[in-house]
Amino acid sequence: MADAVAPRSRPRGRRRGQGLRRAAQAVIRTGELRALTGARGIAAWLVVFYHLRQSLPPVPAWVMAVLDKGYLAVDFFFVLSGFVIALSWGARFDRERWQAAPLFLRRRFARVWPLHAVVLTGGVGLALLLWVTGRHDPVTYPFVDLPIHYLLIQNWGFAYLAWNEPAWSISAESFAYLMFPALVFALRLERRRTATLLLLSGGLIALQAGVFAVRGVWTLGQFIPQLGLIRCVTGFTLGMLVFRLFARRGRHPALAGSATAVVAATLALGFAGLAETLVAPTGFAALVLLLALTAGRRNNPLETAVLHRLGEWSYATYLAHFLMWKAFKLAFVHAPGPVEWPLIALYAAMVLLASALLYHFVELPAQAWINRPRRTGTPKGAPALR
Repeated sequence: MADAVAPRSRPRGRRRGQGLRRAAQAVIRTGELRALTGARGIAAWLVVFYHLRQSLPPVPAWVMAVLDKGYLAVDFFFVLSGFVIALSWGARFDRERWQAAPLFLRRRFARVWPLHAVVLTGGVGLALLLWVTGRHDPVTYPFVDLPIHYLLIQNWGFAYLAWNEPAWSISAESFAYLMFPALVFALRLERRRTATLLLLSGGLIALQAGVFAVRGVWTLGQFIPQLGLIRCVTGFTLGMLVFRLFARRGRHPALAGSATAVVAATLALGFAGLAETLVAPTGFAALVLLLALTAGRRNNPLETAVLHRLGEWSYATYLAHFLMWKAFKLAFVHAPGPVEWPLIALYAAMVLLASALLYHFVELPAQAWINRPRRTGTPKGAPALR
């Protein structure tokens, strides 16, 4: 898609021009915005350590404060997902209208469901082991709810958090994928003025904050079975809006500076105690825009080989780590209280290895099989980031 690759106007200054050209060439060469992939890897591990935080040995207070907010990485994922889906598929839907929907939904199914099914089946195996040893927990592992978990509809208002808890966000994203074609045609974002895009973004964030406030909630991690779907659709739609701003980057040379200022302001407001329901989505929208605008720049720390690999494995890391921690504690942790650092390191290494194996032997083969060529073809220039 041309509007997702190259700037549309002449940049100011030779150095700025070279940076933008390198960014555009990187997208053309690799088919992805590598900085977003690297950021996704960091976010996945923030979620991992969020779930570990109560089992860690003593850490500095500021570290624990960061880990206590690790659940917000999920909201970053929602915004990132909306951005990437709009980048990958927006132009195709503009071109083919509703005819693009079946292929889009098949690609999304291939992306999220096979790995979810494999990890959930591992959780079933763990629950059966606990059952035969007399330690089954019917609240954490309710066999009666397994069908809705396998169908990925558990967070559509049907159940509480159970089985592989992080999969609630994948369930919510599946709903957002179903909504995406309708959002494309209903919002017509490519036709909106930049000021309108900003107003829509602000209104969407305010609407979400209002819904949470009605429930007496000022943080995003509460009442997930009831509010998680709203949280996801808000972030996903916000990502679509952010992409339209990114697509106009050539017309707005100060966009990166503005995004940087918004990120800094939201950090300051967050520390000052302003409602998380307002601050977090605003900051993540600006952060995704900033990361996209700076992708491909020389010496970008988010584009190192290590972070890029972590980003490629991030979906497996996100889905597998929770149940792996349950199993790890059963096998290696025999006393309550903090877990020693060598065991934490061992667990992290096992998650890393499992992520690599799941990515190469489950994710990629399943996608290749489900997405095998058909007459409809594939979208040209679609980024590898999904």
